[in-house]
Formats: sequence, C-alpha cells, structure tokens
Amino acid sequence: MDFFSLCMIVAGFGMAVGVIPTSLSQGMAIKSALEGVARNPGASGKVLTTMMIGLAMIESLAIYVFVVAMIILFANPFTQHVLDLAASAPK
Repeated sequence: MDFFSLCMIVAGFGMAVGVIPTSLSQGMAIKSALEGVARNPGASGKVLTTMMIGLAMIESLAIYVFVVAMIILFANPFTQHVLDLAASAPK
C-alpha cells in the first residue's frame, strides 16, 4: 500500500468518525426542539431560533472535519518528505 492510498483511507475514516456523532447530535437537537414546541407552542419562535443557531454550530464541526480531510488528500505537507524517503530507500 502506498502513501497516497493510505491518505485516502485515513481521510475517509476521519470523515466517518467526524460526521457520525455530528449527525446524531443534530437529530437529538431537532427532536428536543420539536418536543419543546409540542409542549409549549407559544415559545416556538425562541426554541426554533436557538435550535438553528445550535445546528449551525454542530454543523461547523463536520465542516472542520471535511476541511482536514481535504488537506490530507490534496495539500498534505508530508507528501514531498514521503516521496524523498521512498526514492532513497534501498531496493
């Protein structure tokens, strides 16, 4: 397995590890907000506004994971170092 294949596997695994908890927490936030609106329809404006702000913050975690995965795939700072090591390795 070469360095670039390993980078692709690590990026995919990182996305899975980073996105699964994010999606679960977004689902729980929406569930809780809907329960709050169902119990007190008069507070729906405040509940939904707070939920949207919370969802945006939760979603930013998934975006950070995506950015790191893209850096690993396309702008990996160790690429040249690994290629130099591979070229100098005895055959």
